[in-house]
Amino acid sequence: MATELTLLVGVCDEGECPTIYITDRGTLAVQGVEIVDHGREIPAHETMVEIPIELIRKAIRDNLI
Repeated sequence: MATELTLLVGVCDEGECPTIYITDRGTLAVQGVEIVDHGREIPAHETMVEIPIELIRKAIRDNLI
């Protein structure tokens, strides 16, 4: 069963921009640019993404999270 995502806040409306979603499990999902040159050891099933700090500020300011 696919995770249901509900848009909370994004930088643009075209679907290929930094975005924060809430899931049907009560967690947050973040869409952003994948960072591949971070030099950190992370599990194969995880990835790092980069999003603008202003996106988090907007979500908090708008009482979305």
